[in-house]
Amino acid sequence: MKMYLAVLRLRLNMGMQYRAAALAGVATQFFWGFIIIMVFEAFYEHAAMTPPISIKELIQYIWLQQAFLVFVMMWFRDNELFDLITSGNIAYELCRPSGLYGFWYAKLLAQRLSSALLRCFPILIVAFLLPKPYKLEPPPSIWAFLLFLSSLLLGLLLLVAISMFLYISVFITLSPMGSLLVFGVLSEFFAGLVIPVPLMPVWLQKIAYVLPFRWTADFPFRVYSGHIPESEAVFGIFIQLAFLTVLVLLGRAALNGVLKKVVVQGG
Repeated sequence: MKMYLAVLRLRLNMGMQYRAAALAGVATQFFWGFIIIMVFEAFYEHAAMTPPISIKELIQYIWLQQAFLVFVMMWFRDNELFDLITSGNIAYELCRPSGLYGFWYAKLLAQRLSSALLRCFPILIVAFLLPKPYKLEPPPSIWAFLLFLSSLLLGLLLLVAISMFLYISVFITLSPMGSLLVFGVLSEFFAGLVIPVPLMPVWLQKIAYVLPFRWTADFPFRVYSGHIPESEAVFGIFIQLAFLTVLVLLGRAALNGVLKKVVVQGG
């Protein structure tokens, strides 16, 4: 465990050096945040019935999505791992005196944490200072805020566990972009990053509720806005823990399985 914590700390420090890239990302996310809000405003103005989530709650959802985008988007990947797998340099990784799953997990977690720490605070501060109805409102209670933080961090751990299957699949497909397309589309759609889950048709919501993706983004954001009651949020956190445990165990088994069959050619 100490080894993995050392990897996490080292990669976190490395990621904190890319401040200019983070500032560029902040500007882009503000731009997209306003566009998405205006699109949904037009949708709400002409809605034939009352939407299942209010425009105020939806604006909280969108700003949190932009602030913590690297926590919840599958497209944020490590190209170095793809190169290791497809080039055969994975042989060097297998020589490390550590478990490959834990090493990669710590590395991917640190990358997302460092990028989020550089981007989230400027977005949150400015979003809180915006005029109504575009501003980010505080959560309804301190208890809701604590539940949001817990669910957000568990969602991050869950997304990293899901992303490990993306890298494991490249051992089989040898096509990083193909695997990324499949995982990215499924993950981001059913996590509510394209359309919030409450606005999906009922039959799509039923699919989203049985998949792990919505627990990475839709769940913590709706806990913050108060759309998910606190009692339901506590139960949801236990579901996050269950999904996390199962996916980590399955991920370890899947990685061990592909490593037994991996073939490295060359001199």
